[in-house]
Amino acid sequence: MREHNEGVTSQYRFYGDLAPWWPLLSPPEEYAEEAAFIGTLLGSVDGRAPDVLELGSGGGHNAVHLKRGRNLTLVDISEPMLAVSRELNPECEHLLGDLRTIRLHQRFDAVLIHDAIEYMTTEHDLGLALATAFVHCRPGGTAVFVPDRTRETYLPSTDCGGIDGAAGRSARYLAWDRDPDPADDWTQTDYAFLLRGTDGTVQVAHESHRLGLFPRSTWLRLMAEAGFRPQVILEETTEDRAPREIFVGTT
Repeated sequence: MREHNEGVTSQYRFYGDLAPWWPLLSPPEEYAEEAAFIGTLLGSVDGRAPDVLELGSGGGHNAVHLKRGRNLTLVDISEPMLAVSRELNPECEHLLGDLRTIRLHQRFDAVLIHDAIEYMTTEHDLGLALATAFVHCRPGGTAVFVPDRTRETYLPSTDCGGIDGAAGRSARYLAWDRDPDPADDWTQTDYAFLLRGTDGTVQVAHESHRLGLFPRSTWLRLMAEAGFRPQVILEETTEDRAPREIFVGTT
């Protein structure tokens, strides 16, 4: 599932009052292989642990794996999601901020924006997010952007998941992703959540998320306009899905 909701926290309950359910809906263990591959793209430095900034870090499920051997700074617009991440990653610095506009006045060896980038639903907002990544990269640094799909690779889909937790808490979800109008730059994912508390009662929640969808050429153009030397790298995965196109920019 997507890690967070950059720019629309107040609109989506999932990243507000329902955020404590995130570890049961999308367990950190499910991110291990993906994070390992992303780690190979972030690069390394000689003689010290690299400094990495993750923008739109959500519940910190990538950070659980990426923090090994790296100094991570985690930024998200949702305070409830940051609270979830602090429980998992107490050694990491957590900062509240919008990935389109935050300026830390600090540079990093690498910047990562995982699928939070998909909440950029206009070219303008996508360009702002890419520019934020660029200004936080040291010379010779790397930025990695991981959208789930591009216009060329998009297919409507359904997904489901969730696990049982401690003390009787359990969560399940169904996600239905579709493109109401292929002529525009966004798609819609409808989520249905079943959340069982420790007392056995079950609450049901539904909400629709709007997600950006851009062609590969738009990604490469906007990355170049931000200042990056862009390239596309095909993900390596053993999961039962098509590998994603990951966008990597160097400075």
